[in-house]
Amino acid sequence: MSRQFILINPNTNAATTAQMADIARAAAGPGIEIRPLTAGFGVPLITSLPDLAVSRDAVVALASSIPDACEGIIISAFGDPGLDELRALLTVPVVGIAEAGLHEAARDGRRFAVVTTTPGLVRAIDAKVGALGLSASYAGVFLTPGDPIALTASPAVLESALAAAVEAAIQAQNVEAVVIGGGPLAVAARSLARRFSIPIIEPIPTAVHLLLRIAGHTLG
Repeated sequence: MSRQFILINPNTNAATTAQMADIARAAAGPGIEIRPLTAGFGVPLITSLPDLAVSRDAVVALASSIPDACEGIIISAFGDPGLDELRALLTVPVVGIAEAGLHEAARDGRRFAVVTTTPGLVRAIDAKVGALGLSASYAGVFLTPGDPIALTASPAVLESALAAAVEAAIQAQNVEAVVIGGGPLAVAARSLARRFSIPIIEPIPTAVHLLLRIAGHTLG
């Protein structure tokens, strides 16, 4: 009998939810069911602090939809909206992809950067790094140019832009790891992880692995 995890997409784009759930399933392996839930209100892509606040409310609104069979929850947006609120409301473990990805990037004191598409969320990312106690290893956020929504509409252009930002982080800060900062960037993150000699942290698989450890599962 399979064990069930819930993946919550705080964005309203159901196609993105399906992509993220597929990536989570591949990371979880056999015996783990990943059930996706999509925010019922908010925006298709979180690009600003007000968007992040609305998505937090949308995640909290999904708490009543969590089935009794659920053994853990992944919040799959890089701002981890609603993470603290769900932890307070529910008894099952809840992890956020930013928290998991940032901890993995900073493991063993590695100097790391975040690469993302959303300049409007840099303050939130900086604050998250500080709250996790990782500032000493943090080299900052490196951004892709242009409009985030237009960029995510073209997978090839998105991957190219993210790759250039990763290169910029390596050249400017001599980083030892880079986190790709965004749930909707998960498909591009998978490709980028094969292109660089330093670790490119994919936050969704990292969050899945963390949840497996917390829930007492072992990875095969």
